[in-house]
Amino acid sequence: MSSGITEFALGKGQACPPLKPGVLRLYSMRFCPYAQRTRLVLEHKQIPVETVNVNLKKKPEWLFEMNPTGVVPVLQWGDHVIYESATCNDYLDEVYPQNKLNPTDPYQRARDRQLWESMGKLIGSFYDVGPGIRNNDRTALNRMLRAFTRYEKELVSRGDGPFFGGKKVCMADFMLWPWFERLSVLNALVPETTITDSNFPHLSSWMRHMYELPAVKKTMFDREHHAHFMKTLKIDKNPDYDYGLVKASRL
Repeated sequence: MSSGITEFALGKGQACPPLKPGVLRLYSMRFCPYAQRTRLVLEHKQIPVETVNVNLKKKPEWLFEMNPTGVVPVLQWGDHVIYESATCNDYLDEVYPQNKLNPTDPYQRARDRQLWESMGKLIGSFYDVGPGIRNNDRTALNRMLRAFTRYEKELVSRGDGPFFGGKKVCMADFMLWPWFERLSVLNALVPETTITDSNFPHLSSWMRHMYELPAVKKTMFDREHHAHFMKTLKIDKNPDYDYGLVKASRL
């Protein structure tokens, strides 16, 4: 349900597009996994929103006025602004109750939050595995495999259904997903990171079912796009935020 003012990333010195009354706006970056968390919720709930993409290396001044840390996602409507993916998603789930994602049971909601708040170790490993293997150091790889084992066991404990929400997707599924979507890039470099029916059967099934969700299909990029962006981000130190966009369409 997102309509972009422009998909091209706005950077330092570029003006923020005027906000129309009554319009919900998302400040995002096309390849940002944290922003994708909120984009997934917006798509799943079919919430009308306009999107403004920003250059996170040459950040526009007005981004800091909305979020002092200068990161995305940021949601804005009228004079109201909130940021951080968990905060944005909890807000959206409360205000737009259709297709509810957070459990009503406080204990289960807390357990779900533990799942995505533990993502830090997996996220750190994601960028450390390749260099570690090249240096004959399996520390990051083993840390990643332990994280996979935890999620595998959690899926088993949740009973019938392929998702962390059981038969229906829940907030935990969307909060975890973006890094698993990008895992194919690492698989090509370190095959031991590949999730299959043999090593992590429930996690493998979860990934297949996630790829079939309309919200995932609407927000995802393929391996080639992710690989290109990660190369420009981590190796070239010049992230290609507009990769794949047609220059002639630029406003």
